Amino acid sequence: MAAPRSSSRGSGSAAKGTKIPQVPWREPRPAPIVLVSGPEEVLAERAIAGVRDYLRAEDPALEVSDIRADDYAAGTLLSLTSPSLFGEPRLVRVAGVEKCTDAFLQEAVRYVENPQEGATVILRHTGASVRGKKLLDAVRAGAGGGIEIPCAAIKRDGDRVDFAAGEFKAAKKRIAPTALRSLVSAFADDLTELAAACQQLIGDVEGDITDDVINKYYGGRVEVSAFVVADTAIAGHYGEALIAMRHALASGADPVPMVAAFAMKLRTMARVAGNREPSRQLASRLGMKDWQVDRARRDLQGWNERSLGMAIQATARADAEVKGAARDPIFALERMIAVIATREPFGH
Repeated sequence: MAAPRSSSRGSGSAAKGTKIPQVPWREPRPAPIVLVSGPEEVLAERAIAGVRDYLRAEDPALEVSDIRADDYAAGTLLSLTSPSLFGEPRLVRVAGVEKCTDAFLQEAVRYVENPQEGATVILRHTGASVRGKKLLDAVRAGAGGGIEIPCAAIKRDGDRVDFAAGEFKAAKKRIAPTALRSLVSAFADDLTELAAACQQLIGDVEGDITDDVINKYYGGRVEVSAFVVADTAIAGHYGEALIAMRHALASGADPVPMVAAFAMKLRTMARVAGNREPSRQLASRLGMKDWQVDRARRDLQGWNERSLGMAIQATARADAEVKGAARDPIFALERMIAVIATREPFGH
C-alpha cells in the first residue's frame, strides 16, 4: 500500500518559511518523505516509531530498512525504495542526515523530486549542523509531498512538566499535580529517564498516580525545588503547596532560599502586571526573556492589585522571620503560603 501523499493543505500548520505540514510528534503519520528535525532524540524516536507502527497497522508485510547518511553506499536509497517482487510497502529510515556524505545528498535531492510509489522515507536531521540544507530546503519547499515533524529541545522545567503530563494524558492515566511535579523534579536532568519513568508508572500502577506512588517508586530521587512550591502556591493550590513545602523541607531544602523563590516570582509578576505591551517588547524593556514575561502573565491569572500587594507583604515578613526574626521558620513559611495560595489574609 502506498504511503499517503501529503499536501501543504494537509493537517498541521506550516511553519514560517515552509510549504509542508508541521505534524506534532505525538501524532505522527506517514508521507512519501517525512523530515524528523530537531535535537530532542526522545521525541524523534517516538515520532519515527509512530510512523512505523502506522504503516505496519496498514500492512504487516511492511519492509523496514535503516541506512546512515554519513556512511552511505551509492545507490542504496533507490535500491531500498524500489518496488519488490510482491509489492510490499517500504519504510526507509535515514539517520545522520546532518552529517551526510556528498553521495547521499546528491541522490536524496534527486529522490525527493520523484519518490517511489509505496515507499516512505524518514530523514532524521538533528539540526546540529547546516549539512544537508539543500535537501531540507527542497523537502520544506514541497518536493516529494512531504511533512515535517519538529522535535525541539526540551530544556525548561515547564516544558518537562508539559511532556510528562502529555505522557499520562495520552495513556488516559490521572496523576496528581504534586506527584507530577515531584516526578519531573526527580528526573530533571534526563528526558530519556523521565520518559521511561512515566511509561513504568503507566504500565505498573493501577488507578491514579499519587504522591505516595511517586515516593514508593522514586522517593530516593525526588527533590521538590523551592520553585515547585512557589508555582503551586501562586496557582492557588493551597493543600498541594503545603505538601510540596513539607516534602521539600524533608528533602533538605532550606526555608531562606524557598522564600527567595517566592519573592523572585512575585517581583516578576508585579513588574509585568497591567502592562499590555507585546511580550518581546516588554521583555526587552525590562531586561527579561520573552518566556519569563509569558510565564508571569500566566501566573497573574486570578490575581489583582490587592492580592498581589498582600502576597508581597507576606513574603517580606516571612523573609525576615526565616532569617531570625521569629522562632519558628516553618510556621512562617506556612503562613506565607496560606496568604499567597488563598489570596486572603492569614486566618481569614
